[in-house]
Amino acid sequence: MPDAPSRPILRPRRGPRVAAWLLGVALLVAVGWMVVTVGSPLPTTHLAMATGPAGSGAAAIGLRYREILKRSGVNLRLVETAGGFANVAQLKDRATGISVALVESGVTSRTESPDLVALGAVSLEPLWIFTRERMRGTPAERFTGRRVATAPEGSGSYFLARRLLALNGVPDSSVAFASLTPEAGAEALLRGEVDIAIMLTPWQAPALQRLLSSDRVVLEGFPRAEAYVARFPALSRVVLPQGVADLARDLPPADVPLLAVESNLVARRDLHPALQYLFLEAAAEIHGGPDVFSRAGRFPGPGSLDLPLSDQARTFYKSGRPFVYRYLPFWAAALVERLLFILIPLLAVVLPLANVLPKLYEFVTQRRIFSFYRELREIELLLASPGPAVPLDQLAGALADLDHRATGLKVPLGFAQRRFILKSHIALAREEVERRRGAQALGGGPVTPS
Repeated sequence: MPDAPSRPILRPRRGPRVAAWLLGVALLVAVGWMVVTVGSPLPTTHLAMATGPAGSGAAAIGLRYREILKRSGVNLRLVETAGGFANVAQLKDRATGISVALVESGVTSRTESPDLVALGAVSLEPLWIFTRERMRGTPAERFTGRRVATAPEGSGSYFLARRLLALNGVPDSSVAFASLTPEAGAEALLRGEVDIAIMLTPWQAPALQRLLSSDRVVLEGFPRAEAYVARFPALSRVVLPQGVADLARDLPPADVPLLAVESNLVARRDLHPALQYLFLEAAAEIHGGPDVFSRAGRFPGPGSLDLPLSDQARTFYKSGRPFVYRYLPFWAAALVERLLFILIPLLAVVLPLANVLPKLYEFVTQRRIFSFYRELREIELLLASPGPAVPLDQLAGALADLDHRATGLKVPLGFAQRRFILKSHIALAREEVERRRGAQALGGGPVTPS
């Protein structure tokens, strides 16, 4: 007959391996669930941004943000508004869906808008006052009875114009205000439908460039700009250089002191960090270069901080984007960032456990083996006792039970030798009991220990 195939004396048990696989799968499922559900949700690809009136510089800048974010797969819906005050109201009302907006300094504060954070100042917006002819006299004399075009209520221009007129003792009732967008206000001034046009807009605004290049209007300056800044700290003094609008025609014909406010990129506090970094990168691309009123690299920046700077903006201005955002698409970077956020604390717990658990398992296994030795020692003490006759049949049964339980003892392969030694010791004790039982059967009396 052919020899039967040999079998290994010690076959590895599959139980621990299967348990390890199941534990690994369970951990992966748990980590996946935590990545999806714990902390902030994964970033959306649809956002809304409040800009400003149609034809304003803010509206034009919003188009550039939309173009840049589209490269990363984010669809940015632009919402035209009256201006800064309206933008803050939209941001504070979650039902509007607005997540980001352009807001002038001085419009709100951290006390009034606790749910909003600043991503930084992005540009200077001067207050421009154009008239059909050079005006003389005091502010009250120049504005009383005039038809004045300003942006609609809810805009920074509307608020600032009235604030400055009030500081000069000019009541609203003495001025005929017309609420017009910058484009409409410029057109009305050129047609003679209004006497004065006031607008708060950046240098690049089309309506502003149209008025600066026109011979039919005059740009008024602020000779007392420093006094206004002292009374209204959100303002700053800037100078429009002579000839900067048109060097060939020398427009303006002299330096013009102006008042300006910072335009800020403001977001809801719960805007996803990955999306905040996208907006900050876009802001650096759009506003990072030089213009008439700022040097290259000034914007974006922390700004005047009417609102608290977000943690992401603080990191961005200190050291740029985090590592994962430099080399991965924003959605992948957000996923990796969240995975690290979960895994690092998890590893801080798992790694020490991975070191402790094997030792604990070894200790428990040794305790189980030692419990057999305690029973075996009690039997050996009975065999060695000089007292009355030892109940050999009872000891034989106890040893048989002990041997049966030792045979069924489940231990790792590393402890197989210890179990083998245990069974050897049990076998020696059983041999001693059987020897005595045989001698007792032959001699009829108790047998002394050998």
